[in-house]
Amino acid sequence: QYKFRDLTIEELKNVNRTYPNFTFSMNTYTFKDGSQKDLLNFSGTVPVKYGSSYNIPIRLWILDSHPFAPPICFLKPTVNMGISVGKHVDAHGRIYLPYLQNWSHPKSTVIGLIKEMITKFEEELPLYSLSSSDAARQSELLSYIAKITEGETDMKSKSKIDGGKTKGRFNKITVVGAGDLGIACVLAVAAKGAADKVVLLDLSEGAAKGGTMDLEIFALPNVEISKDISASADSKVVVLTVNSLGNAQTYLDVIQSNVDLFRGIIPAISHYSQNTILLVASHPVEVMTYVSWKLSAFPKSRVIGVGANLDTERFQYILTNLLKAEVLAKDAWIIGEQGEDKVPSWTSCNLVANQTEAVAACNSREKVANRAMEVLKGKGQRSWSVGLSVADLTDSILKDKRKVHSVSTLAKGCCNINSEVFLSLPCILGTDGVIEMVKLEEDPLVQEKLQSSAGSIHDLQQQLKL
Repeated sequence: QYKFRDLTIEELKNVNRTYPNFTFSMNTYTFKDGSQKDLLNFSGTVPVKYGSSYNIPIRLWILDSHPFAPPICFLKPTVNMGISVGKHVDAHGRIYLPYLQNWSHPKSTVIGLIKEMITKFEEELPLYSLSSSDAARQSELLSYIAKITEGETDMKSKSKIDGGKTKGRFNKITVVGAGDLGIACVLAVAAKGAADKVVLLDLSEGAAKGGTMDLEIFALPNVEISKDISASADSKVVVLTVNSLGNAQTYLDVIQSNVDLFRGIIPAISHYSQNTILLVASHPVEVMTYVSWKLSAFPKSRVIGVGANLDTERFQYILTNLLKAEVLAKDAWIIGEQGEDKVPSWTSCNLVANQTEAVAACNSREKVANRAMEVLKGKGQRSWSVGLSVADLTDSILKDKRKVHSVSTLAKGCCNINSEVFLSLPCILGTDGVIEMVKLEEDPLVQEKLQSSAGSIHDLQQQLKL
């Protein structure tokens, strides 16, 4: 069931050559949300010098999206060993390292992970010898850890019961990326009140900075900040706001940098939240939504780009409140490609008595639409405004509102588009993501513009290395 089987096998061969004492097996792993999966894992000892020489027993679980997702690492103490809780080890023996937080294939490897593990353990020894009186209590702890990491039968039945209850009532959203947009999304989603918990996943290196630090200082209720991708487990919606800050020279290089960034994120996110809806706000949104769809292997209904939702809401507001064309606003949408190539469209036509009146109505509508588009041009896409749009979309999804939004969705089959590209189109959103695409009024000029956008996006995607 491993998605990248050959890469995984080759890497584990390297581990076996370097650490021949490790033993490999397949066992059931129980995740934080109670779900279980048979995973490849290996156990053994790593040499650590801390005054004297020690052999520290560890167990590493290899996820089925390896090598694009990091292993899950545990200490494996004997009954005579106690766990020293510290910077890199919790009370259950789970190991947390910067190497895991910054995992990115092909730069990151299991060999490199073990080397950092040894370095950190030499700074702070994770285990200590127990007296005989403490050994019995340690045995109970090890039994509990075994239930978590090896999926014993009683744990399986319990997780099905608890997991079913939790899944039905707990709305969790994860926002990936702690830049201005990510923080804006967290604040807007929290203010909207639809989520029971909002996790901000900060994948940047180093300590908390700027807005992330302020979020920690002022401690908003139901908001958690983490650098561990596993904190996203069981999210109903995962919002992607990250963009590469590399030194790329060309537009294609910039997008390729974003693709490389997503290759290290999407498989792990989709592993921890296998039924989530991915909501993409990274740039360019059409291409990065396509990349997310390909890397996650999710159905098209559960991979959505924020697309022209913000522009559409503004467009309808301008029509209703500034131009007093409320009737037109109900059927008005901004569709296509985000940016200068977006186009206004309609989902129904006015009922008129004859063809002459129909032409006059269309001309009148076109004039009003052009005026609205001129007003719209002066509105920028600031982080806080995109954050409000994201909150609007997540609210429709979590509450199953079945409201129509103009979002980036797979456009193949629409308007004679034959390529796999994502464009903004009016879609009904609910708990399962895109439920249905709303039919647009047939307009040759609009279709021509959509086909042109689809062609240029497809050509760009063909140059990317996924």
